[in-house]
Amino acid sequence: MTRTVIRGGLVITAADEVHADVLIEDGRVAALAAQGSAYAEGWTADRTIDATGHYVIPGGVDAHTHMELPFGGTFASDTFETGTRAAAWGGTTTIVDFAVQSVGRSLREGLDAWQAKADGKCAVDYAFHMILSDVTEDSLKEMDALIGEGISSFKLFMAYPGVFYSDDGQILRAMQRSAANGGLIMMHAENGIAIDVLVEQALAAGRTAPRHHGEVRKALLEAEATHRAIQLARVAGAPLYVVHVSAEEAVAELAAARDKGLPVFGETCPQYLFLSTDNLAEPDFEGAKYVCSTPLRPREHQAALWRGLRTNDLQVVSTDHCPFCFTGQKELGRGDFSKIPNGLPGVENRMDLLHQAVVDGHLTRRRWIETACATPARMFGLYPKKGTIAPGSDADIVIYDPNAQQTLSADTHHMNVDYSAYEGKRVTGQVVTVLSRGETVIDRRQFTGRAGHGRFVPRDTCQYLS
Repeated sequence: MTRTVIRGGLVITAADEVHADVLIEDGRVAALAAQGSAYAEGWTADRTIDATGHYVIPGGVDAHTHMELPFGGTFASDTFETGTRAAAWGGTTTIVDFAVQSVGRSLREGLDAWQAKADGKCAVDYAFHMILSDVTEDSLKEMDALIGEGISSFKLFMAYPGVFYSDDGQILRAMQRSAANGGLIMMHAENGIAIDVLVEQALAAGRTAPRHHGEVRKALLEAEATHRAIQLARVAGAPLYVVHVSAEEAVAELAAARDKGLPVFGETCPQYLFLSTDNLAEPDFEGAKYVCSTPLRPREHQAALWRGLRTNDLQVVSTDHCPFCFTGQKELGRGDFSKIPNGLPGVENRMDLLHQAVVDGHLTRRRWIETACATPARMFGLYPKKGTIAPGSDADIVIYDPNAQQTLSADTHHMNVDYSAYEGKRVTGQVVTVLSRGETVIDRRQFTGRAGHGRFVPRDTCQYLS
């Protein structure tokens, strides 16, 4: 049995802030005790970590990543090995990635393919959602079996006709199935049929630059799809989780549903909180770096997103980490914005950006931990194993320096991508040491982890529905 003690820090969870020492035994939290208490002072350990002047926080849970995702004729540039290593550097100790069903193939085949990509490669723990690309009687039946194996959430797309798109009838059938089996439907809510018309019209008119990607994917078409998804979920009697909410009008749809007491949840991402259409309009095709879907919005939308996080109309901040290099990948869309691979890097930056939000007064410290650790863990059936620091929890713990100054840059990040979406941004706060199941993966700003330490974590169903 190995024992580690973390002494002297301020332990912050979604529920509490307390000056406590933490005892870890065999990869799990064994006890917390007040600093200086006879109980804590009596602990003996193989290793003591001095957290004086630092926060002791749960490892982040990033519930929306896409490692090695095939998209637009290429693949996301982070592998499970490079992506989970970068996650660890940023204080995230669990990712939930997306296994993809191919049209005409089974869910099982898609899941097995993604398990093979991740197995033995990950530096931190991982789980999977399942993307339903082909809703059929067979795939609906398969949902039940996957829930029994710990894949308890299923993503559908109202966007990308011809790729991932599901029509309203398919969506309704999947929602009805999830209402019966306890699964959670995750929805990419944009009206892809209408967007494709606007894309075609923009290109025909010679509007080909990256900024037009944001202009054709209109906020009203995100709001319309969000509204429609909510109504379909009501008809099915099913819960709904809307991913990467970016627009004020979509937040209003979620807030109205939640005011009715409906089991409707929303996620946003750092790029919508910190970036805007100003980035998409950067000259010399630089705006391509910021092409993602839902797209970046005008800066005025940010206030509604921050407000939604404070009022709990938005519950989770995930990254939608899906990086493509500027050179050779984003450049596929020179002369045609619709061919720019959609996605941004961010898995390494989320915890720091949200701490900056604390510094800026947008969130409290506990809300930081709630939106980045505890709520995603509860939402996707990982709590209290993940997302908190409590006896019995996995010892996924970050020692965080709230006063360190750093500049975000591609020169210093560890994501396998040739640019940073936050290049030159100064933030206050930095990860110092990271434990994953009690094992040090970052030790005083040195990577000490290894591929294969991370384990697949089967998930229970959403804990907000029981």
